[in-house]
Amino acid sequence: MSVTNVLVLNGPNLGRLGSREPDVYGSGTLDDLRAALESEAHEGLTIDLRQTNDEATLIGWLYEAVDTSSPVILNPAAFTHYSYALRDAAALVTKAGLLLVEVHISNPHAREVFRHTSVISGVATGVIAGFGFESYALALDLVARRLR
Repeated sequence: MSVTNVLVLNGPNLGRLGSREPDVYGSGTLDDLRAALESEAHEGLTIDLRQTNDEATLIGWLYEAVDTSSPVILNPAAFTHYSYALRDAAALVTKAGLLLVEVHISNPHAREVFRHTSVISGVATGVIAGFGFESYALALDLVARRLR
């Protein structure tokens, strides 16, 4: 059986999960998220969870997804709202025929007005938001279903 590597990419400030605004993002850390996703990964899927505060690094990881034909679960965090460079890199993923699921821990539409706009959503395969870490689990399940 072949193994598919799923890139789970996280943008700025998500390295502070667990201590940053737990009333909004919960008390779980990135390590908790990694453990949960690894335990929930369907047979034939591996999880490669990464986080960066650097836009260029995140863009490079999206190029890597294209080059390795890897599906992507992307939480662009603050880059969601204004990074056209990230949007263009995300478009490369979907134009290559790969899945790119935009996820958010909180529901951006229930928060400040500036968070209501995503420049990524228009090029993503789909968006899952507002379910805490379950947003990632739902995205992972979708990836598994689509790869069957």
